[in-house]
Formats: sequence, C-alpha cells, structure tokens
Amino acid sequence: MICSSCTKEIPDTSSFCSYCGVRQRSATLGRRLTRSVTDSKIAGVCGGIAEYLDVDPTLVRVIWAALSVVPGCIGGGILAYILAWFIMPKPATATASGTASLQHTAK
Repeated sequence: MICSSCTKEIPDTSSFCSYCGVRQRSATLGRRLTRSVTDSKIAGVCGGIAEYLDVDPTLVRVIWAALSVVPGCIGGGILAYILAWFIMPKPATATASGTASLQHTAK
C-alpha cells in the first residue's frame, strides 16, 4: 500500500504511515447500510439489511413480517419500512460505471 500523504510504501495492514504518521483509510472500513439493488421485492430495504448482516434476505423478510403483524405493531412495521426506504441510501454506482467502461474497451 502507498501512503496517501508521503507516497512511501507501507505494509497493507498499516493503519498509520510509519514515515509521516498519517492515518490510512482501509477499504473495508467504509461498509454502509444501503438498499439492495440485486435482491429487491419492494424497495430493497430487507435485502439491504440482509446484505449488511450477511444473512438470507428471506429470513429478514419473514422476521419483519412476523414483527409487523404483532397486535398493535402493524402500522409501526409499515411506517418503519417506509421510513427506512427514504432514509437508507441507494448503493454507489461505481460497479455499473466500471462495467460500462469494460464493455467499451472490449469493442
């Protein structure tokens, strides 16, 4: 890995540069909760939660539905889903642009 500040070679597991002391950003630290694009039934909320927790999306949907039909929580489950729909961001489209550039270079 190359230090973003002093551009010296440092070990890939380093959190800080041993030369200048600047904190290095790791690619795995940026994990975010986003709606799913690939596993979406309504808005991708349950699919996004399943991807974030690394579980089966069907399990998340069943648990959400079971908790939503508990007496007195039906409106709360629907309201929570709608709020999550608006609050959870769509995933970054970096993979789509990367695919487009690969297709362009293949021609």
